[in-house]
Amino acid sequence: MAPGRLKTYDCPVEATVDVIGGKWKTPILWHLRSGTKRFSELRRLMPNVTERMLTHQLRELEADGVVTRKVYAVVPPKVEYTLTDFGTSLGPLLELMCQWGMTWQRRLIDVRLRSEKRIISLTATYSRFG
Repeated sequence: MAPGRLKTYDCPVEATVDVIGGKWKTPILWHLRSGTKRFSELRRLMPNVTERMLTHQLRELEADGVVTRKVYAVVPPKVEYTLTDFGTSLGPLLELMCQWGMTWQRRLIDVRLRSEKRIISLTATYSRFG
């Protein structure tokens, strides 16, 4: 979004996705639900995210008013991230996303198992002709 311009949306869901969309934003929010985390803690909880990407996603969440960042003047630097009250309001949405994701994973496993059983059955049928 250009500085100084208010972005408009055709749908409220589009606005939500604009704030929490991105590969790492929802996992960040999920981990911050349980309380304040240091940057290094978030890195450990999400080992596949790069430091640069984690920093970028946290800055966007902070700019959107969902996360607060507290810097301590110590060596080595200590930075903590916390959900704002507004960010905490995403809790029910994150819970629903978690439930939906677990259902989808179970469904995917069921589909793959049925597919494997079909392949095994076809293999057994064709081996009789070989």
